[in-house]
Amino acid sequence: MVTNLDQIKVSGEDGKAPKVEGAWPLAIAKTESKILKEGTGEKVDKNATLKVNYVGVNGRTGKEFDSSYKRGTTADFPLAQVVPGFAKGLVGKHQGDRVLIMMPGSDGYDSQGGAPQAGIMKGDSLIFVVDIVAIPLPKATGETVKPAAGLPTVKEVQGAPAVTIGKATKPNKLVVQPLIKGKGAAVTAHDSIDVKYRTYAWSSGELIEDGYSGEPVTGSMNSVIPGWKKGLIGQTVGSRVMLIVPPADAYPNGSTNPPVKKGETLIYVIDILSAQKES
Repeated sequence: MVTNLDQIKVSGEDGKAPKVEGAWPLAIAKTESKILKEGTGEKVDKNATLKVNYVGVNGRTGKEFDSSYKRGTTADFPLAQVVPGFAKGLVGKHQGDRVLIMMPGSDGYDSQGGAPQAGIMKGDSLIFVVDIVAIPLPKATGETVKPAAGLPTVKEVQGAPAVTIGKATKPNKLVVQPLIKGKGAAVTAHDSIDVKYRTYAWSSGELIEDGYSGEPVTGSMNSVIPGWKKGLIGQTVGSRVMLIVPPADAYPNGSTNPPVKKGETLIYVIDILSAQKES
């Protein structure tokens, strides 16, 4: 019976798939966790939605039964929707932490009768090594900023930002107008960001792209349009930013997805929900 997580050896480069070793079989009586590498980001609370990388190892066999690293994509989930031991091990930790968690079957898959497809029997203790990549905010949060005069207006309508152009004059260069100033880290050119956003066509005032109503959209700052790169670098997590982007910094020849006419100026309202260095 494991009484100290030092009985489990974890090796591997930061941000890469870890290797987990132990004197198998191993079991534990209650969920324990240990920070292997400390991060400096936001704290995880019980209601958080997380973006993580992880490996899962069966303590009975020592065999790896799951790995987001092998799938090549992070796992995104609310803590309320995972097995109890996962939540117990991560609440109170921070973005950037690498965490070792070991849980008894009662905090794993016992309530489901195990997970035979993954080789997990009822009663098996489970080991996870989790890299907390990001803790996306549910919405923009911070201090309201009074926008400059003469710009389109943005109001909340049914929980989402809505743009009205009104009598605003179309600019011929990029306009960056924070609407809410978040308190998080500043976005850099080498980050991956999670955002919710809406896109409006200046010529019609119509909403042409709604990336707000569903799950946050993840994107690399290396691959966004020039207007986003110029307008979002230096903005802080938690912020809501309006960008008015001329054709040269968006889609000068138009686009089918999103549906943009050649020469169209675009208005974006973007909530920056998280930012993390790309691995």
